[in-house]
Amino acid sequence: MTSAAEQRAPAGEQVTGKGQPAAVNGTRRAVPPAPTVWPGAPTPLGARFRIGPDGAAGTNFALWAAGAEAVRVCLFDERGRETQLPLTELTQEIWHGFVPGVMPGQRYGYRVDGRWDPWTGARWNPAKLLLDPYARAVDGEYAACGLAPELYGHVRDWPDQRVADTVRDERDSAPYVPKGVVVHDDDDWSDDRRPKTPWADSVIYELHVRGFTRRHPGIPGELRGTYAGLAHPAAIEHLTRLGVTAVELLPVHQFAHEDHLLRRGLTNYWGYNSIGYFAPHAAYAASGTGGQQVGEFKRMVRALHAAGIEVILDVVYNHTAEAGELGPTLSLKGIDNRGYYRLQNDARRYADYTGCGNTLHVVQPQALRLITDSLRYWVTEMGVDGFRFDLAAALARSMHDVDMLSPFLAVIAQDPVLRRVKLIAEPWDIGSGGYQVGAFPPLWTEWNDRYRNAVRDFWRHALPDVREMGYRLSGSSDLYAWGGRRPYASVNFVTAHDGFTLRDLVSYEHKHNDANGEGNRDGTDDNRSWNCGAEGETDDERVRALRRRQLRNLLTTLLLSTGVPMLVAGDELGRTQGGNNNAYCQDNEIGWLDWSLLEEPGWRALFELTSRLIALRHRHPVLRRRAFFSGRAHSADGLRDLAWFTSLGAEMTEGDWYAPAATLGMYLSGRDIPGRDARGLPVVDDSFLAVLHAGDRPTGFVLPGPPWAEGYEVVVDTSREDQAEAPGTVHQAGAEITVPARAVLLLRVA
Repeated sequence: MTSAAEQRAPAGEQVTGKGQPAAVNGTRRAVPPAPTVWPGAPTPLGARFRIGPDGAAGTNFALWAAGAEAVRVCLFDERGRETQLPLTELTQEIWHGFVPGVMPGQRYGYRVDGRWDPWTGARWNPAKLLLDPYARAVDGEYAACGLAPELYGHVRDWPDQRVADTVRDERDSAPYVPKGVVVHDDDDWSDDRRPKTPWADSVIYELHVRGFTRRHPGIPGELRGTYAGLAHPAAIEHLTRLGVTAVELLPVHQFAHEDHLLRRGLTNYWGYNSIGYFAPHAAYAASGTGGQQVGEFKRMVRALHAAGIEVILDVVYNHTAEAGELGPTLSLKGIDNRGYYRLQNDARRYADYTGCGNTLHVVQPQALRLITDSLRYWVTEMGVDGFRFDLAAALARSMHDVDMLSPFLAVIAQDPVLRRVKLIAEPWDIGSGGYQVGAFPPLWTEWNDRYRNAVRDFWRHALPDVREMGYRLSGSSDLYAWGGRRPYASVNFVTAHDGFTLRDLVSYEHKHNDANGEGNRDGTDDNRSWNCGAEGETDDERVRALRRRQLRNLLTTLLLSTGVPMLVAGDELGRTQGGNNNAYCQDNEIGWLDWSLLEEPGWRALFELTSRLIALRHRHPVLRRRAFFSGRAHSADGLRDLAWFTSLGAEMTEGDWYAPAATLGMYLSGRDIPGRDARGLPVVDDSFLAVLHAGDRPTGFVLPGPPWAEGYEVVVDTSREDQAEAPGTVHQAGAEITVPARAVLLLRVA
C-alpha cells in the first residue's frame, strides 16, 4: 500500500522510506578543483581567520551539526562561482577544517547532508545553501519580490499542501541566499569607556536605527538610515539634549523579510525575524556589507558611549526567520532541525509559543550555546551594554511550562559576562501560562505592561478606582518587592514600538492599519486610547490643545514615576503613524521620525518639557529611588517617605482607595531616602507633592499642612503650553488651590 505522498509523486520521481518522495529533479553546478583542507579545530564555532600551522594564514570553519552525515563549506568568488570543500573532521558533533589562503572578506555558506524524514523531524537537504549561525557578517539579501521556491527544503508548490513539507526539493538555493563573510577584527576596546549607568538612574529611549536617522536634516544623506547616521553628532545631540541615558535599538541582528510581505511590496521593517545572531543587519551599514558593517557598528557604539549613552539591543532569540514546517530552509532547519527547534509530539510539526511558526529549543545544549555565545559576543566584541529579550517567557520554558529555574535563566545568572549587563525581559509569550509579569528572578528587569495599562486608563478616566494607579506610580511593589528586587525591576512605559505612538494614543480610538495590506485585521484592538473628541487629524483647535495637554500629562506621569522610564523615539516630538498601531512593515514615512515637527511651536514645547522633566529626574534622587517606599514614619513628627492625599488635603483611608476618583495626591519625602551616597553619607533631597487630576473640570485641592510642609512651590503645571520654565508660584500649606482640568501639578516643598 502506498502513502499519500507516494500516490502524488510526479512521473520519474522515486519514493523511498516511509512515505518519503525522493528529491524533485534539479540541476547541480560543476564543482571546481578544491583547495586543501587541513583538520583545523572544533572551536571556536563559525569562520575564524587565523594564522595556522607553519605560519599559514587562513580560516578555520567549525559547524555543529550533530545528526548530519556530511558537511561541505562552500566558498564563493566575486562572480558567485562556488567551490565546495568537504569538512571531514568530526569532533564532539562539530564538523571542522582549516582552509589555508581563505582571507577576510571571503563569502561562504554550508551544505549539510543527512536523512530526509520529516516525520521524525529530520530535514537535511544538501541542495540548500545554509547561512552559518555564527557568521559575523552577511552579504546579500533574499529576493526582493518574494522568497524563491528554491529557498525551501520541501516543494513549496506541491499540489497537495497537506503533505507538501514532506517532499524534498533538490533545486539549488545558492543563487538566492545571502552569504556569510569571513571577518577579522582584533579591536580590543581599550579606548572605550562604558557609561555603566546604574539602573535607578537610567532613562531608556527605544529607537529604530533606520527610522530615527532616515529623515534627519542634520545627517548627511548617504548616512541616513545607518549605524553611521546614528553615530553622527546631529543624532547624538538630540539624545544628549533630551537627557536619555540609553538607547534600546530595535533588532539589529541580521534578519529576513517574510514572503507574504515581499509579495505585497512591503518588508519586515522592525526586524523581529532574525536569521543571524552574530551579524549586524547589513542593510543598516553605510560603509559596505563585506565585513565593513562590523566596524561601523562598533564606531556607533563608541560614539554613543563617548556621549554617556549606553546601547541596549532588542534581541529575538525566541524564534527565527525559518518559520514552521512550511517555511524556508535558510540555516538552523537544514543544519539540525531537531537540535535547534521545539517540535511537537508529531515531530513533523513545530511547537509555536511565539506566533511566528517556530520556537528555539533553549533546553537543547547547542541552542542554548548559540544564544549565550551570541550574547557574550555582542558584549565583549561589539561593546553593547545590555539586552531586551523579545518574548522572554519563551526562553524560560523548560520542556513546556515557563520555569524560572530553566536552563536559560540559570546559565545567564552564573555567566561572568552576562550577569553584569542590563537584562530586560518582555515577560510573556503567546503560549499557555506565558504571562509572567513580576515573576522573573532578581537579576532581571521587566517591561511592565500593567503600568502602561493603568496610566492610559487613568488619563482617559477609565479606572474604577485609584488602587492600581497608586501601585504603578510608586514602583509596583506588589509585583517586584520580593527576592531582593528593587523598584528599577519595573521598566515603566506608556507606549512602545508595538502599538500607537503617544500622539496617536490621544488622537485615535481605533486602529487604522489598512496600509499593512491585511484588511485592518492585524494589530491589537485593546488600545486603551481616547481621541479627545475627534478621530484622527482635525482642525478643531480645542481638540488639538487638549491632545497636547494629554501628551504632557502622560509624559510627566511617566517621568515622575518610580522605576525605569522608557520613551519611544519621536513621542517627545508628537510623532504620528496616522493611527497605525502595527507599523512593523512600514519602512516609509509612517515608520520614520518626522524631524520637521521640531519647527512647530507646540511640538517644540513638548520636547522642551520632556527634556526638563528628565533633567529634574536626574537632579533629584527622590524621583529615582533605589529601594521601595515603606509608608512608615521615620521621625518623631510622623513624616513618612510616601503619603497619599485626597483633594481635601487629608491622607487617604482604605475606603478612599476603593472609591471612584479622578484626583490623586502623592507626597514624596526627600528626608527619608534609604541608602547612602558613594562616600557613605545619607542621601537627602527636596520633598515633592504631585497632584494628578484626570477630571474634565477644574477641581480644588487642599495642600497638606505640617508636618508635610509649610509651603509649596509650583515646579510643573501641564495645563501650560509654553512652560519653558516653571511658574514658580508659592502657596501656603493648608491653602486650597485650583487644579486645572486634566493636568498634573508638581510642587516642591518650600
